[in-house]
Amino acid sequence: MNILGLSYNYHDAAACLVRNGVPVAAAAEERFSRRKHDARFPAGAIAYCLAAAGLQAAALDAVVFYEKPARKLERLLQTAKAFAPHSTALVAEQFPRLIRQGLNVEAEIRERLGYTGELLFCEHHLSHAASAFYVSPFKEAAILTVDGVGEWASCGIYAGSGNSITPLRELHYPHSLGLLYSTITAYLGFAVNDDEYKVMGLASYGRPHFTREIELLLQQAEDGSFALNLPFFSFMQERRMYSDKLVELLGPPRRREGPVEARHQDIAASLQAVTENVMRRLARAAHAATGQNNLCLAGGVAYNCVANAKLQQAGIFERIFIQPAAGDDGAAMGAALWASHQLHNAPRTYGAHDTLLGPEFTETEILAELEPSGLTYTRYDDDALCARVAALIAADMVIGWCQGRMEFGPRALGARSILANPRNPEMKDILNARVKFREEFRPFAPAVTEAAAADYFELEGISPFMLVTPRVRPGRAAEIPSVTHVDGTARVQTVSPVHQPLFHKLIAAFGALTGTPVLINTSFNIRGEPIVCTPGDALRCFMGTDIDFLAIGPYLVSKV
Repeated sequence: MNILGLSYNYHDAAACLVRNGVPVAAAAEERFSRRKHDARFPAGAIAYCLAAAGLQAAALDAVVFYEKPARKLERLLQTAKAFAPHSTALVAEQFPRLIRQGLNVEAEIRERLGYTGELLFCEHHLSHAASAFYVSPFKEAAILTVDGVGEWASCGIYAGSGNSITPLRELHYPHSLGLLYSTITAYLGFAVNDDEYKVMGLASYGRPHFTREIELLLQQAEDGSFALNLPFFSFMQERRMYSDKLVELLGPPRRREGPVEARHQDIAASLQAVTENVMRRLARAAHAATGQNNLCLAGGVAYNCVANAKLQQAGIFERIFIQPAAGDDGAAMGAALWASHQLHNAPRTYGAHDTLLGPEFTETEILAELEPSGLTYTRYDDDALCARVAALIAADMVIGWCQGRMEFGPRALGARSILANPRNPEMKDILNARVKFREEFRPFAPAVTEAAAADYFELEGISPFMLVTPRVRPGRAAEIPSVTHVDGTARVQTVSPVHQPLFHKLIAAFGALTGTPVLINTSFNIRGEPIVCTPGDALRCFMGTDIDFLAIGPYLVSKV
């Protein structure tokens, strides 16, 4: 049975093809359109998924959309009524678009795919829940989804058992942890639905001196629920997220691209502390509601790897699985998995989840880009390639690494990565100055062999998706200074020789050469652009930056 899941019309449009209960292809539209966070109909992602599965749209057993547009429209109308007349201008702006996009979804899918078969609509948070539970290693688990908002829900607690997911509790708009975080993101001069991770990184530089003020923004109950103190917010009625009352509470907001002051760092730290506390309360509520010792997490707030680490340390659950595509792109996968397992009873598999679900390219396709480029390139076998690249990294060269199938989700996990030497204390500044052009307060992540992870990080188990931030072990920070954040943590990726043999071979070769089986692993893109997908994308990024070498397939490419 072949089921196509789709998400689009808000942000991070994506498609996922699930065959007999197993995701076989998935990608975000931005990787094909080259428009970051592209929300449009995912034509490129759909075409890829169908081609990867060897299908025409007519052969699909079902297509599933990740949310219910009519209910989202209902929310807009009820919110407009509740906050009128202040909401009139915002509704006038959004209503025609939501009518045009939301209520036209079925017709658009059928027309653009030429599809006449079963078309289903899953609830937004149920799509998130399914994306985490059905690819987790758990037969039974509590499921917690937390984001900005879906149709009405901003948070959901579910019980997962076998093929079934049962909704237990929801929190509804406008009361939303994701929108609280986005509001302070906007107040701090960053972009909503894009830069929340920057606020998380900035938080480590501050002290939570504004915790009392941030706590005034919401009322928390003993059962884990909460309600925003709405006079501090204006997102219900205008484009600006925060009200004048919040400015009175916290002081003048930071201007976009303005200097980052100690006060901004402290506000970020306070927001992060409150977020961690709310997440712990929600997790306790999920545990109490289900009695389970396993937890699955999804929704945009699940990208907060610092809160995830604190949640692990709290010991509320014995095991936690976090969907690596926790946002709306991953909801396309969840929608397809929900239909496959819950509606059509496809059997589940319980192996390790694989994020390498995107396109890969043949040697012929790579050469078609290299040959007319005028660049110098040499072909190596795997061992020789890894040995040569490891030596270059040890000599402080910056490497573009484009290998195999592309990752699904926002993290570069060794398929579309920029790699560098974590031992050089200047490498963070070198990468920012020559390639990434990003804020100095944002850390770079380490990739470490699975076997060596516990030697370098206070990590229980594995972390293959960069979704937790354990502390760097005492004495190791001096060895890997460029991946140790100011607070002594690192957003670590553990690399398995089974699931990522070539990337593991490279890290092991670097370890054999230097004694440190750790690399800097950051996404293969520049600021403001999506991660590269094709050989052509990789070459353009390589030529447009000061990356020293490009390892693409079996070829090592240089500029001289």
